[in-house]
Amino acid sequence: MKKPVRSTAAASSAPAAKAKKDESHFEQWKEVSSFISEMVSKHGYTEAELKAIFKQARYIETARQLMRPAPAGKPKNWKAYRARFVEPYRIEAGVAFWDKYADALAKAEQEYGVPPEIIVGLIGVETIFGKQTGGFRVMDVLTTLAFDYPDTPTRDTRMQFFRGELENMLLMSREASLDPFVFKGSYAGAIGWPQFMPGSIRKYAVDFDGDGKINLTDSPVDAIGSVAHYLAVHGWKRNLPVAFPATLVLHEKNEQLSTALGKGLQASYQLQDLKAIATTASSDAPTNIPYGLVDLQNGNDATEYWLATENFYAITLYNRSYFYAMSVYDLGRVIALARQK
Repeated sequence: MKKPVRSTAAASSAPAAKAKKDESHFEQWKEVSSFISEMVSKHGYTEAELKAIFKQARYIETARQLMRPAPAGKPKNWKAYRARFVEPYRIEAGVAFWDKYADALAKAEQEYGVPPEIIVGLIGVETIFGKQTGGFRVMDVLTTLAFDYPDTPTRDTRMQFFRGELENMLLMSREASLDPFVFKGSYAGAIGWPQFMPGSIRKYAVDFDGDGKINLTDSPVDAIGSVAHYLAVHGWKRNLPVAFPATLVLHEKNEQLSTALGKGLQASYQLQDLKAIATTASSDAPTNIPYGLVDLQNGNDATEYWLATENFYAITLYNRSYFYAMSVYDLGRVIALARQK
């Protein structure tokens, strides 16, 4: 992959690329020094302890490269995406996971209203039930991305996001009396079975197994409760369905269709209002709840359309992707069916 052009501002306050890879010296970077001063002022750290932490941090070029956007031009393909997640290995592992943690899943549904198939589907998509939680030191990737995110149109916004996550990482480790470098995770800094970012751990993770601590890396039960709590806080509604297959009434290039698809991650139509655009053959679709119209593009094949409820959009607040939300929903449904055989 071609190395991106570095901006003048970034180059002026950081060592050359080769030096960064060999020996990062983050504690000497101008932006890191400013961040340290903010943490001292806001959270009562000492400059010496934070400099000692950042002296241990290492620049992760792999994380930086993986954050670069995919090349333009390749059409989205829902069927290909789905096949990566709704596949035999995850289904078999999901049945075993559900059987083993049935009590915790039932408790999560009782407390938060999120059914087992959604929790199981989400953890299965995220980490194949704890098998792929990531091997990067979270402090390393968060420090790299907070201060040297690749040159993209959203660089400033993304750097601000990762600085916030770095702040939460430091606070979380202090609150747990742990070395911040013990946490391992993805190339983006997501941690544990459900792949929570540090900020989400501090806000939404729960001690669901009752052992007095939150551990999303080693406690699947904490992961189950934390996923359910996250979804409940982000709009999940008890006993509400998720989505229904839809058939277009209008031509695909119709302005009304474009307007409906452009509503974003929200359910803003009544079923009656959508009948002029798309309809569902499902008799289970309630008439008294809001819906949104979702398109799942299939490359050169026909696009799939779905009527999505507020619960579908709650899943998209875990990962802002229709493909992601639908794969969670589908994997959970298939695992539930497999358990009945």
